[in-house]
Amino acid sequence: MNWIIDNIIEIVGTISGLIFLYLEIKQNKWLWPIGLLTSVMYIYVFFVSKFYADMSLQFYYVFISIYGWILWSKGKDSTAEELPISHLSKRLFLILFGISMIIYVLISYILVNFTDSPIPYWDSFTTALSIVATWMLAKKILEQWLVWVVVNAVSLALYIYKGLYPTSVLFFFYTILAVVGYLQWKKDKFRTEALERNN
Repeated sequence: MNWIIDNIIEIVGTISGLIFLYLEIKQNKWLWPIGLLTSVMYIYVFFVSKFYADMSLQFYYVFISIYGWILWSKGKDSTAEELPISHLSKRLFLILFGISMIIYVLISYILVNFTDSPIPYWDSFTTALSIVATWMLAKKILEQWLVWVVVNAVSLALYIYKGLYPTSVLFFFYTILAVVGYLQWKKDKFRTEALERNN
């Protein structure tokens, strides 16, 4: 019981994180306010655990949750019911790859020189990719799921290393469900395109 009390914020963050992922797979716009709640919980959890880049990432998630909520609510334009799933173009891939590298270098430099982070390069790696993947989610780009598979698998190992066991459970499910999400979104996109061809 004492363990639950001591880790209640992390446990609440874990539960809301799982709800977020379920809603994401279902393409339900309510994922964004749930994501905002999860981010607020994890600002505290990561600060205490000295995952400074991950903590900073949660502030970004707060703002991107508002942005995603707006995009998913209004659709592609004012006449669309919902934002459609899209593919990552080669040009956008190169742009996002370059942005990821720049973010990685900047965060690594800050963590190595100005914090006591025990794993600055891995922390920077997952943070840089998460920033890009969350933007891709807001734009409803299918391949964001593949980025999350990598991020979640690496994060899982890091959180086990740091003894964040509820969060480790969360990221175990995140890794598995990122694969499920990719397959589900791909199936949904194929179904939508088939309907459009038949109309």
